[in-house]
Amino acid sequence: MTPQLSTKYVFTITVRIGEVTSAGDIGTGVRRIIPITGGEVKGEGINGKVCAFGADFQIIRPNELIELEAKYAFETDDGAVIYVENKGLRFGPVDLLQKLKRGEPVDPKLIYCRTVPKFETGAAKYRWLMENLFIGSAARHADRVVIDVHQVL
Repeated sequence: MTPQLSTKYVFTITVRIGEVTSAGDIGTGVRRIIPITGGEVKGEGINGKVCAFGADFQIIRPNELIELEAKYAFETDDGAVIYVENKGLRFGPVDLLQKLKRGEPVDPKLIYCRTVPKFETGAAKYRWLMENLFIGSAARHADRVVIDVHQVL
């Protein structure tokens, strides 16, 4: 019998973001750096605040495929610090992606944005975050990114 994969929603990370800095065209696309300025984590059994440091390091390919690589941390309400490294892709119709770049609202259902968050922590209570794989479904807004994190079962 072939093993079946399923997922279970575990929490939502809302990351507030700052102004975009661009390093320009690096030959393989445009490098952008977007600072992480805070946010929150909410879910069953895990809640906290996103630390006001870190960034999303993006490359926008010529076809508007965006490679994402965010590195940041959050602190849970009970004091555990959890480091996050979140890699992913964002893609959709060029006109809608350009609207997002300008900070204009776009229905998240029209943009494919998926990530693979990896977590690290020394806190025994949250060790399970290092012992499982996760998939994120993300939505970009003008001032924040909202990531629904699902555990792969």
